[in-house]
Amino acid sequence: MSAKKKSAKKAVSAKKVSAAKKATKKVSKKVAKKATKKVVAKKATVKKKAPAKKATVKKTVAKKAAVRKEPKEITSEDIGKAAYLLFLKRQETGAPGTSEGDWIEAERLLRK
Repeated sequence: MSAKKKSAKKAVSAKKVSAAKKATKKVSKKVAKKATKKVVAKKATVKKKAPAKKATVKKTVAKKAAVRKEPKEITSEDIGKAAYLLFLKRQETGAPGTSEGDWIEAERLLRK
């Protein structure tokens, strides 16, 4: 084969290789775009779902806070019963104290 034919074959094969590379790039770009779209779509759905969970958590916390804010009404009868129980406990153990101290302690315990 002559040198011209060899160089012509090389040129043709180089063109085929470059055409094949271009085709491969196009295909890989299409695949990459599809993959990117899928990832973006997944992220978008995740982002949409996350705020809904936060909102329900906030509602739950708000409900619990509302329940805590309503103090239980403590009557003097409740305090008297608790003071009596403290008095009995103090008598069993032989600990020093007074009925006024038992009353104050009962109030403190009930208000917690």
